Amino acid sequence: MKKLFTLLMLAGILNFTNGVVYAQAASESTEVTADAQVAEDDSTAVQEEVAAEEPAIEEVAEEPEVEAEASFHQVVKKQFIDGGPAFMGIVLLCLILGLAIAIERIIHLNMATTNVKKLLANIEDALNAGGVEAAKEVCRNTRGPVASIFVQGLMRMSEGIEMVEKSIIAYGSVEMGKLEKGMVWISLFISLAPMLGFMGTVIGMIDAFDAIAEAGDVSPALVAGGIKVALLTTVGGLIVAVILQLFYNYLVSKIDSLVNSMEDASISLVDILVKHNLSH
Repeated sequence: MKKLFTLLMLAGILNFTNGVVYAQAASESTEVTADAQVAEDDSTAVQEEVAAEEPAIEEVAEEPEVEAEASFHQVVKKQFIDGGPAFMGIVLLCLILGLAIAIERIIHLNMATTNVKKLLANIEDALNAGGVEAAKEVCRNTRGPVASIFVQGLMRMSEGIEMVEKSIIAYGSVEMGKLEKGMVWISLFISLAPMLGFMGTVIGMIDAFDAIAEAGDVSPALVAGGIKVALLTTVGGLIVAVILQLFYNYLVSKIDSLVNSMEDASISLVDILVKHNLSH
């Protein structure tokens, strides 16, 4: 009986001891886990604080601002506005009208150019094959002032060579007048553009001196600005005159070339007609 009681006591003591040890171990494990959790929370909090305290570093790539160069069109537009739309507009109108007439004349003169050697050869062949009427038909089918002069000369063939020569000379003057048509207007714009520019400059200088008188002080900036604006009209007028002068000289040389060709062709036509009369 005593042995049984002793065994029960020993079993109870062992169970109690194991329970205490287990509870103590669980308590220690819980404390360790809690400590680890607290440490982890503390570490997270510290990281958040450090992240919050650190200033946001933004790398701003500061690129040097490079001013784009103004295009030629923008520069011309700015100078045109600075010069004043009134006189600069009139100068621009002279340029537009002068260029329009010059281009029309260039096209007309190029279309009036004739292959004189080929035309004379065709006329000679036509005279030998079909007579004067065939030669007239060849000239009528050819474009240009030279062919028109030949038609007038051949129409007087029945009246003699002298009348042919007179007819060619008279109608040649008419054709020269047609070739020179419009040239007087180009010459007018060449003279008018600089004069308008000078007028704008004088008016601009007057306005600049009026501004100086109102200010009561000769300011370098005020004087320089007024003079610059005043001189822009002169520059514009001179540029227009130079451009139109180039076209004018080209047209004059082209007309002189056509006139010389007409004169040489007229002499050759008379020679062909004389030879044709002698052969018949």
